[in-house]
Order: sequence, then C-alpha cells, then structure tokens
Amino acid sequence: MLTRRHFTVSAAALFSQPIVSTIASARPTSDKSNWDAWDARITPADYDPATSNPWGLHRRFLPQRVQANAGLKPGDIHVDAVARYLYHIEEGGTAMRYGVAIAKGNLYEPGVYTIKRKTKWPTWTPTPAMIEREPDQYKQHEDGMNAGPSNPLGSRALYLFVGNRDTYLRIHGSPNPRSIGGRASSGCVRMVMAHINGLYDNVSTGVSAHLHAAEEHVTART
Repeated sequence: MLTRRHFTVSAAALFSQPIVSTIASARPTSDKSNWDAWDARITPADYDPATSNPWGLHRRFLPQRVQANAGLKPGDIHVDAVARYLYHIEEGGTAMRYGVAIAKGNLYEPGVYTIKRKTKWPTWTPTPAMIEREPDQYKQHEDGMNAGPSNPLGSRALYLFVGNRDTYLRIHGSPNPRSIGGRASSGCVRMVMAHINGLYDNVSTGVSAHLHAAEEHVTART
C-alpha cells in the first residue's frame, strides 16, 4: 500500500535531479570552439600593434617599446594611473607600453598584487558591491555573463590577488576601446582587446602587478 510519506519521498527523488541539473547548466560558459573566430573578430585586418588604430585612440596609447626605469623587475607589470599607461617590463632594460583606462573616482585601488590566474575569453559576474552601487546596470547579470566580444572582460583577463585572496580586480580587454585614456571601470584596468591579446602571451602567472597611485609618476620614460 502506498502511503502519503512514500509518495512524498518518491516525488522528491523524481524531481530533485532535474532541478540540480538546471541550476548547474545556468552557469556562464566560454565556448572554446568560438575562441579563434572571436579573436579574428576583434583584431583589425593586417594588424600592426604600433600603427593599427580603427578605434580612433590618441597615438600615444598604441603599443610601443620604451626604455624602462632602472631597477624594475623583468616580467612585472606597472600601471601609471596619471598617464594611463601599462608597462610590461622586459629583459635588457626595455618595457612594452600600452594605453589603459582605470577605475572611476575612488574605485581605483593602488597597490602591489600578484597575477595568479590568466584566462582567455573569460566569463564575468558582477560583484555584489557593483550590483548594489549600480543595480540598473548590473542586476541583470547577477548570475553571470557568457564569454564573447561583448563581455565586459573582453578577450583576455589577468586576475589580481593579494596572497591567496582574489581581489576581484582584473587587467582585462574591453568591448569599449574608446574608454582608453579615461576613468571608466569599477576597479579594473582596461585595455584594447587586440592589445591585451599580445600582452597576455608574454605575461607569466606569479609576477607582480604594481598599480601606482594617481599622483605618482613612475615606471618608464619615452
């Protein structure tokens, strides 16, 4: 004889698995089969990092090799928040310089961080603080956003840690290249996607990223 308890337990067993599967499948994804096509989509035809500029940037924000200040560790990254430059320090006293955008207002967080993770075509989820601060913009994405050319983290992301703590600060590509040179993000350092694609391949995990305070003049000289 089937009791009410038997029916309740059986029903729970019947319906619990599909619910779990549905939740799991809702997580944002990055389809690797699209990566090459996405890279081609965000890279200008006949791309030359030093001259290609379909974004209409000031020429100083295009990638350039410059002389680095003495004493900087090869492999490390330095962000000059005044000039809106990112420098990747090379062996031999040089650095590759890129234009960037930094965070709006007091959201920029100077400090020394460790790059503990790097990702191609990352997914993105706004932080609770971002959702609370600007719910009209971020609430709709609270469950995350799939990777792709319109994703706010763009084509590549370098993840900044303090010790083993993820700060949720990133150096990343942006689908809004015209923001380069300004203060635009919610804490991260933005780059043109074609530019960070070149930087990404030359950055190793474990190196330091120095985000210098806005009033300091540091890093390299042209």
